[in-house]
Amino acid sequence: MNNYKKLKGLIAATFTPVDTNSDINYSVIRKYAQHIKDSGISGVFVCGTTGEFTSLTTVERKLILEEWIKRGEGDFQIIAHVGSNNQREAMELARHAAVKGADGIGCIAPSFFKPEKVKDLIDFFTPIASSAPQLPFYYYNMPSMTGVNLSVAQFLHEGKKTIPNLAGVKFTHNNLMEMGDCIQLDNGAFEVLHGFDETLICGLALGAVAGVGSTYNYIPHVYLNILKSMESNDVETARAFQMQSVEMVKIIIQYGGGVRGGKAIMNLIGIECGPCRPPFATFEREEYDALRENLQGIGLLVK
Repeated sequence: MNNYKKLKGLIAATFTPVDTNSDINYSVIRKYAQHIKDSGISGVFVCGTTGEFTSLTTVERKLILEEWIKRGEGDFQIIAHVGSNNQREAMELARHAAVKGADGIGCIAPSFFKPEKVKDLIDFFTPIASSAPQLPFYYYNMPSMTGVNLSVAQFLHEGKKTIPNLAGVKFTHNNLMEMGDCIQLDNGAFEVLHGFDETLICGLALGAVAGVGSTYNYIPHVYLNILKSMESNDVETARAFQMQSVEMVKIIIQYGGGVRGGKAIMNLIGIECGPCRPPFATFEREEYDALRENLQGIGLLVK
């Protein structure tokens, strides 16, 4: 499984646009996709955590992906997140992604009935990955949300034996020792996508060449400068830009985190993503005013 384009640079974890009735606002994706094209971002990760995948129906996830593929027009790579607690649903989404022309699929670990051993995780993922054998498959590792904290290196090494299209891992965890181990595993055989925006510099220092993040959507220049600085061994400059990212993350945490706070920022910059679906609370006007003031205070609000 070596005939696909490896991911490099910034992969934006996309938000799901909805209207005031919480119905999917598919029409916004055209403007959103143009925003991605103009930003220097290399790809998108569709219907992941940032996209509120657990709050979407299977039909909605399919239609959202189709719209991204249509509007992307091949200008950036599109990774479809197909993860679900329901293996059959994930298989269906994987087949759909392959048929519609996605560039890859990612899948988070099941989080209600959890795999107890690495073999259990491999057995869960194998039929999902084989549902789209022509696409690279990425394990979406996020223990803070799933409660699944199995050895990623062991999963990659053992999983490759039964998952030929296993390309790598979206590593959304703060265990940098484990991340480094995965990067070096089997002579660098796997792609390791850095998943925490606020520590991108750490992943790059360990050898990662791509990251997936939600704040890439609205401050891509910060991360592009981190990438550029690290490529030229200018760690001091990279560190300064990383601290801008940290300041942004500190702000969005005040507003409910990267999904709720980040979606509000998208609305502020003119990409009308609307509110989050329940159980997230509606973003109030007073919060928008305070958020705008916070962002202006760190010089990171575009509009």
